[in-house]
Amino acid sequence: MESERFDRASREILAALQDDCRQSTQALADKVGLSATPVWRRIKELEDSGVIRRHVALVDREKLGLNICVLANVSLVRHSEGAVEQFERLVLASREIIECHGITGEADYVIKVVVPDMKAYDLFLQGQIFKVPGVASVRSNVVLREVKYETALPVNI
Repeated sequence: MESERFDRASREILAALQDDCRQSTQALADKVGLSATPVWRRIKELEDSGVIRRHVALVDREKLGLNICVLANVSLVRHSEGAVEQFERLVLASREIIECHGITGEADYVIKVVVPDMKAYDLFLQGQIFKVPGVASVRSNVVLREVKYETALPVNI
């Protein structure tokens, strides 16, 4: 589905599901002004087309003891053969890395890492990141406080 093909009802369904994906099809239908069957069909179409990738629960990281959040800029050695592939494999396998973005600027990637404490972050760096031969440098920024954290995309723009 292309974004210009999303009508008001589809956008409202997406917004409502991002707010609470556990609500019933009937509750969604009531919110968007359609009957349950067309809403179910639209949801299925959004899932089949990959617009809705999966349904998840948002968990409070601090209640799990993951008290440290770090945004780290990672630079790779450009000459190292396979450095990108090796680093991205590590990212995909690492539970501590919850986001990774290839970026422009001085670094090649920014990763978001969550760990219990600074000792755990040091162990993560030493045991995983610095073991990748293509990693040239890591500049870490420890998050002091989270001002805004949203997962919902602005579908009604």
